[in-house]
Amino acid sequence: MSGCEARDAKKLVRSPSGLRMVPEHRSARSPFGLDEPPWVPDKECPRCMQCDTKFDFITRKHHCRRCGKCFCDKCCSKKVPLPRMCFVDPVRQCAECALISQKEMEFYDKQLKVLMNGATFFVTLGTSDKSELMVCRLSNNQRYLVLDGDSHYEIEIIQISTVQILTEGFTPGGGNTRAIGMILQYKVPGSEELMQMKFTASEDFSCNKKLSVSWLAAMHKATKLLYESRDQ
Repeated sequence: MSGCEARDAKKLVRSPSGLRMVPEHRSARSPFGLDEPPWVPDKECPRCMQCDTKFDFITRKHHCRRCGKCFCDKCCSKKVPLPRMCFVDPVRQCAECALISQKEMEFYDKQLKVLMNGATFFVTLGTSDKSELMVCRLSNNQRYLVLDGDSHYEIEIIQISTVQILTEGFTPGGGNTRAIGMILQYKVPGSEELMQMKFTASEDFSCNKKLSVSWLAAMHKATKLLYESRDQ
């Protein structure tokens, strides 16, 4: 097993919430992941935290695996996949959390694959007036943005400070817009200085501009998940 494979190795663990397939090393976890929440202690929730039904021998309490709050079966009946917490099987969630998790599944089912497949951009480093045509993709372990052209860059996702999606077509009346590029600010490990890269979708049809626009839309969603993971 190589060093990279060893760092990316996973193990099956059982928690009160269910079976999870997690990285053996915390440093190898996905930057989009969420930690399991602490459960509200049983003694602190005599009633459902949604409908206020009193718990008794017949009305059992259940904990939402995403928020950790107590609910009755009616308010916490859905079992939904929760890849951000590495659950192997769909897990019980309250209605509000289930809705969020179901929306996130589109990212894991579609947009994450778009990011990993990559797209072509003109990339400008810092304040340079020169750009380089590069293929940009998310690494399979989700931890790096990999850029390949005449040059090669690997940007650690957790080092990204801001992502600004550039659009065109906006009108004061709220007209349609489309993504045409992005500006990325990130830190180089060991330095507090912010580096900047600008990505511009190519006008050349052979570079498949439609794919680049889809990649930018997926990156916009990924950025939202990244910020949520940091704020938890």
